[in-house]
Amino acid sequence: MTPEDFMREAIRLAEEGMNAGLGGPFGCVIVNAGKIIATGQNRVTSSNDPTAHAEVTAIRAACQKLGTWELRECSLFTSCEPCPMCLAAIYWARIPALYYANTRSDAAAIGFDDEFIYRQISLPPEKRAMTVRSLLREEALTVFDAWRLKPDRIAY
Repeated sequence: MTPEDFMREAIRLAEEGMNAGLGGPFGCVIVNAGKIIATGQNRVTSSNDPTAHAEVTAIRAACQKLGTWELRECSLFTSCEPCPMCLAAIYWARIPALYYANTRSDAAAIGFDDEFIYRQISLPPEKRAMTVRSLLREEALTVFDAWRLKPDRIAY
């Protein structure tokens, strides 16, 4: 299969999920060694889970299938440029290649506008639209110290 074939499958999944009432028009495939190993569709409204974006559901499925939290040997094909949450998940999964079809401007034109989130991320916490306040940092640092000293920790 070619990269275009993988993208066509992501687009097909987006249309299928939308028509089935699963959520927004977004689909994703994860490829390893030239084969699709996991797929995802947006399931936000059908699962009442705001994190159930196509990319996140595909990453979860791929990690479960491969038994790992790292997808360093994989590529991700998604029907739309990832939102900030999905982009972060792609980085956390260590996926080295990302391909998308529609742009974030295309998504904004149909009501999926992430610009607000992009702008909020760059603001200092005290300037964000929500209340953001640090509490009990000294207490929480003891847990971080324990992690730092934990001999069997798995660094990620």
